[in-house]
Amino acid sequence: MTTAELLAKGELKVRGQIREASNAVLYCSVSYEGRDAFCVYKPIAGERPLWDFPDGTLAQREVAAYEVSEATGWGLVPPTVLRDGPYGEGMCQLWIEATPEAELLALVDGEEPDDGWKAIGLAEVGEGRTALLVHADDDRLRRLAVLDAVINNADRKGGHLLPAGEGRLYGIDHGVTFNAENKLRTLLWGWAGEPLTAEAVDVLVALRDGLLPGAPLATRLAELITANETDATRARVEELLASGKHPEPGGEWPAIPWPPV
Repeated sequence: MTTAELLAKGELKVRGQIREASNAVLYCSVSYEGRDAFCVYKPIAGERPLWDFPDGTLAQREVAAYEVSEATGWGLVPPTVLRDGPYGEGMCQLWIEATPEAELLALVDGEEPDDGWKAIGLAEVGEGRTALLVHADDDRLRRLAVLDAVINNADRKGGHLLPAGEGRLYGIDHGVTFNAENKLRTLLWGWAGEPLTAEAVDVLVALRDGLLPGAPLATRLAELITANETDATRARVEELLASGKHPEPGGEWPAIPWPPV
């Protein structure tokens, strides 16, 4: 049994609520055929409408982000399904217990990052002072930056990065993604304008093929997002391949989410 099958078919029991979230987020246990796990359940009924994301639901976009992540082979999003639950249909995602790890984000003095770090930008730290916001020069973050560019993630905050065991890193909270307009907002700008890795190019070529009409990924996304959004996703992949570089902030939209963490 796969984890996705457990999440889709198991009995959900609500154990608590994550109250700091802006939408309803419930901490649950899930059990099926002798296997148990903890998960996050976000019912559609608990979503707040967003004027700039009028189509579909947060839950559907969360599942779509997982499907694209799986198609990359990088496994950057925890197993995520759309299913019925105690409060109606919603997103159900495996709970990831973050493990202590070296810092992925930091504030440092000076105008240039140290070795092993990439600059994001200057941040106000109070009393008229500024510091340089940096993120780790980490291959896992770089893959996530590519995924975010593909799915047009409008909210990649530091708190959405979860280091896990065995060197894994997951990204969570993908409800504001796949918009047909450019809305990329992220902390992972450190590679902006730099050439894509050979690995990323190979992944993007496979994604481009998977997003062709009638291909498996395109067929799955048709169940979750609009045809216009799928077309825009394929166009973003083609643009990345044509440029051969990580995207740069466009200027028409705030480049960094707020709050950043």
